[in-house]
Amino acid sequence: MSKKLELKELYFGFRNPQTIKAYAKLIEEESKKLTHDVNIMEVCGGHTHTIMKYGLNQILPENVKFIHGPGCPVCIMPKERIDHAYILALQKDVILITLGDMIKVPGSHGSLQDARALGADVRFVYSPADTLKIALQNPDKTVIFFAIGFETTTPMTSALINMAIKQNIKNILFHINHVTVPEPMRVLLDDETNKIDAFIGPAHVSVISGSKIYDEFAKKYKKPLVVSGFEPVDVMKSLYMILKQFNEKRCEVEVEYSRSVTKEGNTEAQKLNEKFFERREHFRWRGIGDIAQSALKLKDEFSYLDAEALYRDILPSQMIDDHKLCICGDILKGKANPKDCKVFSKACTPSTPLGSCMVSSEGACAAYYKYGNLL
Repeated sequence: MSKKLELKELYFGFRNPQTIKAYAKLIEEESKKLTHDVNIMEVCGGHTHTIMKYGLNQILPENVKFIHGPGCPVCIMPKERIDHAYILALQKDVILITLGDMIKVPGSHGSLQDARALGADVRFVYSPADTLKIALQNPDKTVIFFAIGFETTTPMTSALINMAIKQNIKNILFHINHVTVPEPMRVLLDDETNKIDAFIGPAHVSVISGSKIYDEFAKKYKKPLVVSGFEPVDVMKSLYMILKQFNEKRCEVEVEYSRSVTKEGNTEAQKLNEKFFERREHFRWRGIGDIAQSALKLKDEFSYLDAEALYRDILPSQMIDDHKLCICGDILKGKANPKDCKVFSKACTPSTPLGSCMVSSEGACAAYYKYGNLL
């Protein structure tokens, strides 16, 4: 890559059309040297939306393709966990708090929006720290924080738990649904029918965990991986770096998002997570199935804060299947595209979603619906 192009990035920013076109030209040049088609999975839903919003999928050579991955925390939440939130929200004197994307995700009883219509006190926050204020303002209520997200949001929940304990706030409980990135990636690659040739690694996850968590994918699975920022220039530069690896017969973990990601990550955040959480033996991912060691739970010493344990008798444990027409599972595995779904943009829309990929702001179906890049 030329020094002139690097200077363009810095001077014009990461959305500059000329810089994007310059990378598109470099990608085309590298694509001519490839000996086979290359399917590159962007693990994170944030990257999917960047790709669709800026039409990056439409300016690639025919032998270079994006396929979508399972890095959308709302999309992978199974119906039984949504049912937990729904049931908890309807309990007497409970305020259920979660992040905004959860409002329309359908469980078997309905969504949290439906629970609200029945009188449940469900509140959506941008920052988990708002939970403290709500708990202090409602001392006669039990405030349950329904925690979701990958490594990115786990430290926020850890910090919230830490503050609640230090401030001796007694009316906050936690329902933990935090999941981790490497385990589903491993499951996808262990499937002999997978179509994955390389990965664009998540940005914000990697800020916390560091790029070290991907080493096995280059060493063991022989899949190039580049950790990318979320801007269109970031994604195009990452694609170029991946194709260079193929053509130079290298297989490495590289970091394009070097302005924020290090090898070791945020070690203070990691320590805080380790203080409160341990691995679950199993966790079911919507559309993918049971994945061992892929989610977190509160350690036993903090069980007095665990809503899942304290409300165990009323929370269902059985698995609940998705709608028969929904193909979110295949989309999350990189085996299908939203446009392959028979109900996409017909029976399934953001206002009437049949599957989680249409609900979340990071979902692939939502991205295709919003930006209309269906070519």
